[in-house]
Amino acid sequence: MSSYLSIEALTVSYGSTRVLDRVSLDVERGEMIALLGSSGCGKTTLLRSIAGFVLPDSGTISVDGKDITQLPPEARETAMMFQSYALWPHMSVSANIAYGLRMRDWKKEAMAARVEEMLKLLQLDGFGPRPVTQLSGGQRQRVALGRALAIDPRLLLLDEPMSNLDYKVRIELRHELRALQKRIGITAVYVTHDREEALTLADRIAVIDAGRVVQFGAPEEIYHHPASAFVAGFMGADNALDLMRMPGGALEAASSGTAAEQRLRAHFRSDAARLAGGIMDAAHDDLVLDGVVAQSVYVGQGYRYRVRAGESDIWVHAAERVAEGTAARVVVPRNALLLFPGASSTLQ
Repeated sequence: MSSYLSIEALTVSYGSTRVLDRVSLDVERGEMIALLGSSGCGKTTLLRSIAGFVLPDSGTISVDGKDITQLPPEARETAMMFQSYALWPHMSVSANIAYGLRMRDWKKEAMAARVEEMLKLLQLDGFGPRPVTQLSGGQRQRVALGRALAIDPRLLLLDEPMSNLDYKVRIELRHELRALQKRIGITAVYVTHDREEALTLADRIAVIDAGRVVQFGAPEEIYHHPASAFVAGFMGADNALDLMRMPGGALEAASSGTAAEQRLRAHFRSDAARLAGGIMDAAHDDLVLDGVVAQSVYVGQGYRYRVRAGESDIWVHAAERVAEGTAARVVVPRNALLLFPGASSTLQ
């Protein structure tokens, strides 16, 4: 069975700068995927290419078997929700939702019925006559979503639509948006730089770096089995060390004299590491690092410590308070280490 949205070897350049480099993705009908990456990685350019606002140098974009690569935006039957929402401030909620319908010459009665349907769907009953300038940020987001959905698009494209909202509102709207997308069964592509948002919303995540998709898979796969050191760090395993494998398989921190081909690059999350009182607190295959507490940060549910171990800084969580300057032993379970080749080394 062919994919609903198919992107094949898409390349986009701005002048002499290549922004997307032969990107390929297949999205199933009714699926929501997240394009996740840091600022400038190309994720918004990919979204705008799907919408038709950017034409590629090469490659194809197909929806439901139809090649839309060269079609203008208005002929693609997609709807895009922008970061700014782009609502008309002089219009009411109903008028904003109906805007796309008017541009398509819907009859007045049909348009009014569709707007009421959107207001009910988005839990905005009674808000129709209200000016959008009198709405909260979360309510404005719902109006923008209603305008996008009102035209019954084949694809819903979302460009970081929650980035301007307060944290509490973002958390609530994530779950609302996910439930709504599942209920109506629309295929959606969501751009974000927030890994928590991607993990919460998406059926699958495409991690993008320097214009290329470096991993595409289910949230659990991306989080627990990153394909590279870059993906591991981006997904929160931001502790990174150069290690070497000792005789018998034990791992130790690499020294300055360790040859490049003998090194492994290890990533692990700060909540997987712990402070230990002595060597007996560690299993035989755990990674044990000795250092000094260089910084202490209270995070509400305990403390986050930066431990200086040799030439490396390691972040670790602990429930107890430890003073800065205290000698500390950090223990990382072997199964919490994400290991990647260093230079020309090969994992066993």
